[in-house]
Amino acid sequence: MPRANRRRRDERPIALDRVGPTTQEWDGRSWSVRRVSGVSDGGGGRTRLCPGCSQDIAPGTPHVVVWPADGVGGVGDRRHWHTSCWNARGRWHARGSIR
Repeated sequence: MPRANRRRRDERPIALDRVGPTTQEWDGRSWSVRRVSGVSDGGGGRTRLCPGCSQDIAPGTPHVVVWPADGVGGVGDRRHWHTSCWNARGRWHARGSIR
Protein backbone atom coordinates (compact mmCIF):
# COMPACT_ATOMS: atom_id res chain seq x y z
CA MET A 1 0.00 0.00 0.00
CA PRO A 2 1.50 3.42 -0.95
CA ARG A 3 2.34 5.98 1.69
CA ALA A 4 -0.31 8.61 2.28
CA ASN A 5 2.14 11.23 3.52
CA ARG A 6 4.46 11.38 0.52
CA ARG A 7 6.81 14.35 0.30
CA ARG A 8 5.71 16.96 -2.17
CA ARG A 9 8.05 18.05 -4.88
CA ASP A 10 9.53 21.49 -4.54
CA GLU A 11 7.63 23.84 -6.79
CA ARG A 12 9.80 25.60 -9.33
CA PRO A 13 8.86 28.80 -11.12
CA ILE A 14 7.98 28.40 -14.77
CA ALA A 15 10.89 29.25 -17.06
CA LEU A 16 9.15 31.57 -19.52
CA ASP A 17 11.87 31.14 -22.15
CA ARG A 18 10.91 27.45 -22.32
CA VAL A 19 7.18 28.08 -22.64
CA GLY A 20 7.04 30.43 -25.60
CA PRO A 21 9.28 32.46 -27.86
CA THR A 22 11.55 35.16 -26.49
CA THR A 23 12.85 38.18 -28.39
CA GLN A 24 16.60 38.60 -28.80
CA GLU A 25 18.67 41.21 -30.61
CA TRP A 26 21.30 40.17 -33.14
CA ASP A 27 22.86 41.78 -36.18
CA GLY A 28 20.78 44.95 -35.75
CA ARG A 29 17.44 43.09 -35.81
CA SER A 30 15.02 41.58 -33.34
CA TRP A 31 14.52 37.83 -33.54
CA SER A 32 11.91 35.56 -32.00
CA VAL A 33 13.61 32.52 -30.51
CA ARG A 34 11.81 29.35 -29.43
CA ARG A 35 13.42 26.32 -27.82
CA VAL A 36 12.46 22.98 -29.31
CA SER A 37 12.91 19.94 -27.08
CA GLY A 38 13.20 17.52 -29.96
CA VAL A 39 11.08 14.95 -28.12
CA SER A 40 7.89 15.42 -30.11
CA ASP A 41 8.96 15.70 -33.69
CA GLY A 42 6.59 18.18 -35.30
CA GLY A 43 8.99 18.48 -38.23
CA GLY A 44 8.06 15.12 -39.67
CA GLY A 45 11.44 13.54 -39.00
CA ARG A 46 13.28 15.98 -41.26
CA THR A 47 16.96 16.74 -40.87
CA ARG A 48 17.61 20.50 -40.64
CA LEU A 49 20.75 22.46 -41.53
CA CYS A 50 22.12 24.80 -38.87
CA PRO A 51 23.15 28.15 -40.43
CA GLY A 52 25.75 28.67 -37.70
CA CYS A 53 27.91 25.62 -38.38
CA SER A 54 26.40 24.24 -41.62
CA GLN A 55 25.96 20.85 -39.94
CA ASP A 56 22.83 18.72 -39.76
CA ILE A 57 20.39 18.86 -36.86
CA ALA A 58 19.13 15.30 -36.59
CA PRO A 59 15.45 14.64 -35.83
CA GLY A 60 14.87 14.50 -32.08
CA THR A 61 17.79 16.82 -31.27
CA PRO A 62 16.98 19.77 -28.96
CA HIS A 63 17.61 23.08 -30.76
CA VAL A 64 16.19 26.59 -31.27
CA VAL A 65 13.96 27.96 -34.03
CA VAL A 66 14.61 31.59 -34.94
CA TRP A 67 12.57 33.99 -37.12
CA PRO A 68 12.35 37.78 -37.59
CA ALA A 69 10.38 39.31 -34.71
CA ASP A 70 8.86 41.98 -36.94
CA GLY A 71 6.65 39.34 -38.52
CA VAL A 72 7.85 40.10 -42.05
CA GLY A 73 8.11 36.89 -44.04
CA GLY A 74 6.61 33.54 -43.40
CA VAL A 75 7.44 29.98 -42.55
CA GLY A 76 10.34 30.09 -45.01
CA ASP A 77 12.11 32.68 -42.85
CA ARG A 78 12.40 30.35 -39.85
CA ARG A 79 15.85 28.95 -39.21
CA HIS A 80 16.74 25.98 -37.02
CA TRP A 81 19.98 26.43 -35.06
CA HIS A 82 21.90 24.21 -32.67
CA THR A 83 21.43 25.88 -29.28
CA SER A 84 25.20 26.23 -28.84
CA CYS A 85 25.58 27.79 -32.31
CA TRP A 86 22.84 30.34 -31.60
CA ASN A 87 24.43 31.19 -28.24
CA ALA A 88 27.84 31.64 -29.94
CA ARG A 89 26.56 33.64 -32.93
CA GLY A 90 28.26 36.84 -31.77
CA ARG A 91 31.68 35.18 -31.61
CA TRP A 92 31.99 34.14 -35.24
CA HIS A 93 32.35 36.24 -38.35
CA ALA A 94 29.08 36.53 -40.22
CA ARG A 95 29.14 35.09 -43.73
CA GLY A 96 26.72 37.55 -45.26
CA SER A 97 23.28 36.62 -43.99
CA ILE A 98 21.77 33.93 -41.81
CA ARG A 99 20.73 31.96 -44.88
